[in-house]
Amino acid sequence: MIPVIPHIPAAVLWDMDGTLVDTEPYWMVAETELVASFGGEWTHADCMLIIGSGLWASAAILQDRGVDMDADAIVHWLTDRVQAQLTEHGVPWRPGARELLADLKDAGIPMALVTMSVERMARQVADLIDFAAFDTIIAGDMVTHGKPHPEAYLAAAAYLGVNPEHCVAVEDSIPGVTAAVAAGAVVIGVPHQIDLPESVHYTLWPSLAGRTVAGLTELFGERRRAFDRIHIPVQTGTTTNEGAATA
Repeated sequence: MIPVIPHIPAAVLWDMDGTLVDTEPYWMVAETELVASFGGEWTHADCMLIIGSGLWASAAILQDRGVDMDADAIVHWLTDRVQAQLTEHGVPWRPGARELLADLKDAGIPMALVTMSVERMARQVADLIDFAAFDTIIAGDMVTHGKPHPEAYLAAAAYLGVNPEHCVAVEDSIPGVTAAVAAGAVVIGVPHQIDLPESVHYTLWPSLAGRTVAGLTELFGERRRAFDRIHIPVQTGTTTNEGAATA
């Protein structure tokens, strides 16, 4: 039996920071200020180290750099500082992101925001978009395991009532693509602050600028067909019309 491959994705699952919106500089400002307040130094390399990771994992690294606060307090402080910058400066869209988001919405394809930022910040970003983009939000404080664990992507697909293997996930970081691949989604990596290595497990797009629903759908179909050709279950005891045995 050959699996039925949907013509379009059942849903598109979006990472937020660095993929949809360029909030990474806001996080870098917050991290640098927090470490400096305890007399330490936070370098650009340190910023790169924690991109895409869960906030509580990042808090542990900040504690190692001398921040004398518990993890929850660190997450709360950083989130407040980033939210203040969002209020002041607005949503800094990544090139092509808003356009593709709007086109997918117009096409009626369900979408989820899957982020390791906390829920209140994810909802602030969603509320600053000038249309109701997302059918659900799965945030870092709503899951037990952060990226690169697949829990957040599996939770988003479950909430939408779709098979994660019939979803497209869009990510910008190694922890993010790792989580989405592990969930079984067709994954698009759009590097931003750090490079993503070439991989057979996901497709690299240098930018979302100029990308369309048609192009995303075409990629989804190609990736699912390639995957399913490898995983077609073996059948025995059947024959073709010509009487040749099939496997």
